[in-house]
Amino acid sequence: MPVDGVDYAAQLESLLEQIRAKGVRDVRVLEAVRCTPRHLFVPESHRHYAYIDHALPIGEGQTISQPSLVAQMTQMLELTGGENVLEIGTGSGYQTAILRRLCARLTTVERFPRLTLQAFRNLQLLNLPPITFVIGDGTCGFAPYAPYDRILVTAGAPPKIPQPLIDQLSPDGGKLLLPLGSRQYQLLTRITKHGTRLRAKTFGECMFVPLVGKYGWQPDEVETWQPH
Repeated sequence: MPVDGVDYAAQLESLLEQIRAKGVRDVRVLEAVRCTPRHLFVPESHRHYAYIDHALPIGEGQTISQPSLVAQMTQMLELTGGENVLEIGTGSGYQTAILRRLCARLTTVERFPRLTLQAFRNLQLLNLPPITFVIGDGTCGFAPYAPYDRILVTAGAPPKIPQPLIDQLSPDGGKLLLPLGSRQYQLLTRITKHGTRLRAKTFGECMFVPLVGKYGWQPDEVETWQPH
């Protein structure tokens, strides 16, 4: 049914076709995307672009990632439903909502209080199970609920992986997915941990806002990034 004169349902179905065309086949991931109204997580000034497969600004120099990339990254986590998950970079809360439909426990960390509050309000509209919100330095992870079966970083990390995230990852096949590289371009990389051994797999180039923090980029090293 149209909302405010816009048929979001039809736009969503078109977007889902584009997401499938980009290799997302996990039925649970596709259903999580279908059940998460992206227009609720986009600023009103950009709401008419909500179901275009493109990143959009959300304030504080941050973005809501393009939907197909959100779905691809979620699929790469290989969630089965019982995992304890840590998300670094709450942002708008869109990725958070999709993750919460697919795991047992979710903690999400954001360094901007305003974005955390807005995401909390957005997520309240969806009646999801409880989510732990943390305002702080995402490069430090969140030790109280470690170890994590999955860690997802939604900002571009420097070539050296933040050590706290490795330390907080479960040694029993835990998976850490993050963009690694320069401030402008990164390689989407999945680290799997078995005991003290780490195995890396890359999934191609991507471009995220920088991961700022003690174990990431320093504030004076980054410039405000705008999607294009």
